[in-house]
Amino acid sequence: MKLLLIEDEPSVVSFIHRYLTEAGYDVSVAMDGHSGLQMATEHSFQLIILDVMLPGMNGIAICKALRKQNDATPILMLTALGSTENVVAGLDSGADDYLVKPFKQAELLARIRSLLRRNPDSVANTTTNVNHNANVLKVADLELDLNTKSASRYGENIVLTATEYRLLEYMMRNPRRVLSRMEILENVWGIDFNMNTKVVDVYVNYLRKKVNRKEQPALIQTVVGMGYMLKEEE
Repeated sequence: MKLLLIEDEPSVVSFIHRYLTEAGYDVSVAMDGHSGLQMATEHSFQLIILDVMLPGMNGIAICKALRKQNDATPILMLTALGSTENVVAGLDSGADDYLVKPFKQAELLARIRSLLRRNPDSVANTTTNVNHNANVLKVADLELDLNTKSASRYGENIVLTATEYRLLEYMMRNPRRVLSRMEILENVWGIDFNMNTKVVDVYVNYLRKKVNRKEQPALIQTVVGMGYMLKEEE
């Protein structure tokens, strides 16, 4: 399992590299933003551990650049700034998870395991109220191809991050059913994922902007005080 660590503090690099190597991971290291982005672009990794404060190019810019290239590699962002605003800024840039410094070894490893097992095929199929055709989920005019991991509406491709894909698949496997924020958090992020349910609102908003396009019927709907629902407008 190949991981990329982009971090400029030697003591942190040494700590993370040693611990993850002992845990069985193959860890590559970049100690500045530009070389980190180059390595992430030119090589294939299963996960990127990305510090926010980096020389040359910060982690937010790197994350945005990778997502702009449609790179859906899971990104765990490291930050010394744990305020809600800074966390949201990291998620807005396309990160899948964040970890505030200082952190314990066990928590880092738990976050990595959680991200690595969040592949689309791990989401259980818990509904029969959906059309399955050659591994394609379809709700109204929205389609999700489980083989190519791609989404489209009216035949137009929808570019999704890895987290957005998992969220959309879970909602499409449970159409016309109210999904609470906690239920979404547990099934998309994992039951051991320690994050405020506001992250669900952030990602549903991302997804809504991509799926509920102008002049098209809204599919992702808010059920006030209860959660969210994917359904055709009546």
